[in-house]
Amino acid sequence: MKPRSLMFTLFGEYIQHYSTEVWIGSLIQMMSHFGISESSIRGATLRMVQQGFFKVRKIGNKSYYSLTNKGKRTMMDGFARVYSMRNYKWDGNWRILTYSVPEEKRELRNQIRKELSLMGFGLISHGTWASPNPIEDRVMEFIKDYHLEPYVILFTSSSVVSHDNHELIHRGWNFDEIAKEYESFIDQYRQKYDDFKERIWNNELSDQECFIERTKLVHEYRSFFFIDPGFPNDLLPADWSGLKARELFFNVHQLLSVPAIRYFETLFEKAPDCELEANRDRAINPFMDIV
Repeated sequence: MKPRSLMFTLFGEYIQHYSTEVWIGSLIQMMSHFGISESSIRGATLRMVQQGFFKVRKIGNKSYYSLTNKGKRTMMDGFARVYSMRNYKWDGNWRILTYSVPEEKRELRNQIRKELSLMGFGLISHGTWASPNPIEDRVMEFIKDYHLEPYVILFTSSSVVSHDNHELIHRGWNFDEIAKEYESFIDQYRQKYDDFKERIWNNELSDQECFIERTKLVHEYRSFFFIDPGFPNDLLPADWSGLKARELFFNVHQLLSVPAIRYFETLFEKAPDCELEANRDRAINPFMDIV
């Protein structure tokens, strides 16, 4: 696990339900369970501050880290998709974005491509990206944040004259490759689910193991949202393996949740002046109230 990605997983899966910030010592303890050294963790938090994802404040000789608005947006972009039900019907509109960025701003152009991919857009022709998902507000926020107004145009269309919907999807996304990744996840976690159930029944699975396994589960499942555009159900391939993987993810997650949270609470230390009440129920079941 890369330190930065694991930090987002820990904030999204646990910390946000208990406080807006975390003591660096707690973060070091949590991340040490995944083979990451203290020096790597401290270096990663410093880079996160420099990149605008974290802010830090000192209380006595202790440092407490919290997410900036940019960091919260990055975290929630992933976790909202992990825990949302995603069973909506397509509204019939394509969101189409075109851009033209000067060669001297190549780095900006690369950032645009990366962000569009993360939002589920597919490249349907040179400089033209499309998505069937209702994410106009999120795209406009991205355009404003990166001051892209001179370079991009975003519009919607209910009809593409030259290609039908199936052809557009084939141009922009490779669902066969995505399905293979989901099937690999299913093969791995179907066996783990049976093993976890048996060990819990026999009281052989510790709280620490549940914390490690739940974190690994979420971290791995969250990685699908770098490749899966999260299409409406009526645009998905028949017998879509992503739906089976999601059901398995839910079952394994709920099996591990209560003991994982118990262990997390032994590691976590919030700032002494924090007035936020812990939302333990949401930490145990992040699926509730999310649509």
